[in-house]
Amino acid sequence: MNICFVISDIATEAIGTSVVLMKKVQERGHNLFVMSVGDFIFHHDKPISLRCKKIPKTPKSRTVEKFWDRVQDPELAYSVIGSDSLDVLFLRNNPTEETDDRHWAEHSGIAFARMIQQSGVLVLNDAFAMSHAFIDKLYFEELPSVIKPNSLITRNKEDLLKFWEEAGKKMVLKPLEGSGGQNVYLIDKDKKNLNQIIETISANGYVIAQEFLPEVSKGDVRVILMNGQILEEDGELAVIRRVNNDASEFRSNLALGAKAKKAKLTKEMQRIVDITAPKLKRDGLFFVGLDIVDDKLIEINVLSPGGLDYCKDIGLPDFTETVVKAIERKMEYKSFYQRELSNRELATMD
Repeated sequence: MNICFVISDIATEAIGTSVVLMKKVQERGHNLFVMSVGDFIFHHDKPISLRCKKIPKTPKSRTVEKFWDRVQDPELAYSVIGSDSLDVLFLRNNPTEETDDRHWAEHSGIAFARMIQQSGVLVLNDAFAMSHAFIDKLYFEELPSVIKPNSLITRNKEDLLKFWEEAGKKMVLKPLEGSGGQNVYLIDKDKKNLNQIIETISANGYVIAQEFLPEVSKGDVRVILMNGQILEEDGELAVIRRVNNDASEFRSNLALGAKAKKAKLTKEMQRIVDITAPKLKRDGLFFVGLDIVDDKLIEINVLSPGGLDYCKDIGLPDFTETVVKAIERKMEYKSFYQRELSNRELATMD
């Protein structure tokens, strides 16, 4: 299998879920290619090309750190390949984490992937589904209200103040487009710096106000789904609690210093999965992260969900073999059915 991972930038990518998945792909004997999102090349008369690195085979015993050092080594040359030589294109860049000087990178990966997908390469997640869910917090609002906290999306200050009053003078404000816990604020009865906060967030787009869930003080739980089911390996489930050691910090993002812990699946979490999964499967979203507090889904990540790189440290399997085997099965189904199965169907076929 020839598989290419699209990440934001090879030179700056940190070790995370994408990297541990790449390492497992190679360990299972596949041809691994890695590219930055800025390295698509369009020809009007031939398949799209990719400027990428083909990663030489390395011993399975090599650590993930040494593996990634090898990929990032400037002496490992780039080459240009045709997208028609690939079996799978795995989109793992996160558009919402791009800096202000890289607006071009936000949509380009998905846009080129749509074209490559139409040529017959398996794209994960489905590129048209990714386009639809590009603003994942807005995609989140398409889910049934019974599993979500009350929320409002607006750029109007008066609307936000009215929501704050109706929510018992306690709400969370965050940008509609963004991730990693950046520019997320808890607004309580003191309303400290509220005008400044609203101006800061709304300057870059819409604001989402969400009712505050007191249980968030205990952290949230990241549930990783694959093919619309909770990712499972060796009888263990990919359910990870994220807790911030700072009692005054209500955000539980690992990027902001929260700690990962092994968590148990509750019936409330399972209900959220059961309600969410049919839509994810229909839309072609292969690999998705759900963030849950108590009995409410507070966020969904369809662009580049993470968490697998923490699993081994907290007593869980690394889950990467299960993910790669699932991709292998999709390629087998594709060989059997040729063009009878759409990319969207294959993307979530178990």
